[in-house]
Amino acid sequence: MSLSNRPVWLIPALTALVAGVAAVVLIILPQLRDSGPVTSGGSSVRTSGEAQIGGAFTLTNHLGETVTDESFRGRPMLIYFGFTYCPDVCPASLQILGAALDQLPEDDAAKFQPLLITVDPERDTPQALADYVSADVFADNLMGLTGTPEQIREAAEAYRVYYARVDANSEFTEYTMDHLSVVFLMDANGEFADIFPHGTAPAAIAARLQRFLEENPVQS
Repeated sequence: MSLSNRPVWLIPALTALVAGVAAVVLIILPQLRDSGPVTSGGSSVRTSGEAQIGGAFTLTNHLGETVTDESFRGRPMLIYFGFTYCPDVCPASLQILGAALDQLPEDDAAKFQPLLITVDPERDTPQALADYVSADVFADNLMGLTGTPEQIREAAEAYRVYYARVDANSEFTEYTMDHLSVVFLMDANGEFADIFPHGTAPAAIAARLQRFLEENPVQS
């Protein structure tokens, strides 16, 4: 499936989106690094305390099935909050994640469950997500999750994810979503393990995931 049929907004809008995401990352990343050694894709950072990232959620997957955080117990999750109408940042991040998983042995890659949780439930229906996650450039087992606005808000709050609707103006004709662009690595018990900021190289993510499996064996 090609992503070329997705709306592409004007350059000023995209520039503002990327700048907003970068600013939020700079503000939030220090708050995310509250657990033991956090590598952020390569360089180890040791801090104290416990990361208050993650928690319960109830959402609908791209097959129309109700799932909760408990549905994924026993498998590490790779969670990204984004939306299908995102012109650049979201598909780039998901392609990088897919490329990272492709660098792992097939049986190791299959131990992870990549998830796209939409921040745009108004447009991202299960069918829209099903069409989107089937793109060849994404991980084969990427699952899209949507829900009511309240369910999405609760999930985003659990993961400390910022997002906001940006209504149409002179720069673009449809609304867009400003949001934090990072991938969360959660362990098989749903506990925060690491974070990969936007732009982390696939090789760095793959190396971290391989090390994670060595330190936290997961049954196939």
